[in-house]
Amino acid sequence: MLNAAIVGYGGMGKWHHNAIRAAVPGIEVISAYDLRPEAMEEARNNDLTVYGNAQELLADPNVSLVIIATPNDSHKDYIIGALKAGKHVVCEKPVVLSVRDLLEIMEVSKESDALFTIHQNRRWDKDFQIVKTILDEGTIGNPYFIESRVNGSSVFLHGWRDYQVNGGGMLYDWGVHLIDQALQLIPEKVTSVTAHIFNVYSKEVDDNVKILLRFESGLSMMLEVATNCFIPAPRWHVSGADGTVVIQNWNCDGKIVQLADREARKWDNDIVYTAAGPTRTMAPRPVNTTVEKELPNIRDARGNEYHRHSSADIFYHNLIAAIKGQTEPYVTAEQALRVIKIIELAFESGETGRGISCLV
Repeated sequence: MLNAAIVGYGGMGKWHHNAIRAAVPGIEVISAYDLRPEAMEEARNNDLTVYGNAQELLADPNVSLVIIATPNDSHKDYIIGALKAGKHVVCEKPVVLSVRDLLEIMEVSKESDALFTIHQNRRWDKDFQIVKTILDEGTIGNPYFIESRVNGSSVFLHGWRDYQVNGGGMLYDWGVHLIDQALQLIPEKVTSVTAHIFNVYSKEVDDNVKILLRFESGLSMMLEVATNCFIPAPRWHVSGADGTVVIQNWNCDGKIVQLADREARKWDNDIVYTAAGPTRTMAPRPVNTTVEKELPNIRDARGNEYHRHSSADIFYHNLIAAIKGQTEPYVTAEQALRVIKIIELAFESGETGRGISCLV
């Protein structure tokens, strides 16, 4: 049994606590630390031991795993402190706010016997896993353009996410997830990053982001996070040489449209008069040339139906096995480093108004 302590008993800290209790019998959360008295009172009410400061937590011999769920700017010191204390570390994304800080942590990690990983729970979202399955199986042929969007309409950012000093903003929040998913989908290096970054309502941080990634093969991927989109675009739109995939929402409503005969790419037709005027190129495709299919019905990485705590179930069972030396952790510091590099390039692109060539 791994005894865990949570640093930062707010929204995500409590999510980890509840998810572990519900789905991970190999870990027990026994304690918590937070700077806010009201959070500590809530931890006590949930039968957790609380500490007067972080040093007390790190000195507790009963704690072998530290879960860090504080605002982004405080992650680095907690990670390094826990690793030097010989405790395994799970840190919430984006892990840290710069490549330099992550490289420093990675050096400390090399000198520690403890395991260090990052919680990237969106790798196990059902919508993402459906897209990954379709691409892995070649269902729509070679993909050439992928659109991944998270469109919300709350307008306002909440809590520390609205402040630059805390590492707030949508690029460090949802953008991290979409970039990580992109790198998991496409096993190639990124050759350019172009970003349009907006402050529509927030005074200090980005609240709307559009990023275009280009990969070595020429495939492009457009990522978008919006907080004031009142007519959401599809969560996913994937274009391949032999078909198209659309996933409309988190409920995974959508479909696949394939070419009926992959060799029959052309057909004779007269000019068609449409609402767009006379056209051949944009004429409606004859119905017998395509096949519409349902999205694949997939199971999670442990072979189960997707449920509320699927990501925690998968992530933490892998963590337990990795600590025992039975496997590698699903999320590595090297993977996180690529994400942070792309975020830094996105900010540079947004500031300079130009695309940035790279090899990440």
